[in-house]
Amino acid sequence: MSCVFCEISAGNAPASFVYKDKDVFGIMSLEQPNPYKVLIIPHAHVESIYDLDDDLAASIFKVTTKVARAIRDASNCEGLNIIQSNGKAGQQDVFHFHLHIVPRFFDDQIIFDWDNTPANRDVLDNLAKKIRESLL
Repeated sequence: MSCVFCEISAGNAPASFVYKDKDVFGIMSLEQPNPYKVLIIPHAHVESIYDLDDDLAASIFKVTTKVARAIRDASNCEGLNIIQSNGKAGQQDVFHFHLHIVPRFFDDQIIFDWDNTPANRDVLDNLAKKIRESLL
């Protein structure tokens, strides 16, 4: 099965590039919930965030910051979201790591809706402990 992002990286599929270097490229997303939405993608086929090495992760986020600033300046957006999904449960649809940079405007009607009820501090402390233990 071929990967659309690998095809774009290799020059075998069309894309509207906004950025390209040896590690990472940025293209206009085919889906534009707001104008100027861009995808940031590594050239290497890396399925998810769990598979990124530290150097590539650093390159991706350096480019993401640079492109986000350019989107802000070009679009006059009032904010932005950076979205990255992993796995089917995380709604990843293309299994090649990528970030979505979505410019936001106060009247844009894009809604992220989840329960914002604060969790109990003991629960938070226990979850934090489990994550710290997994970092070792």
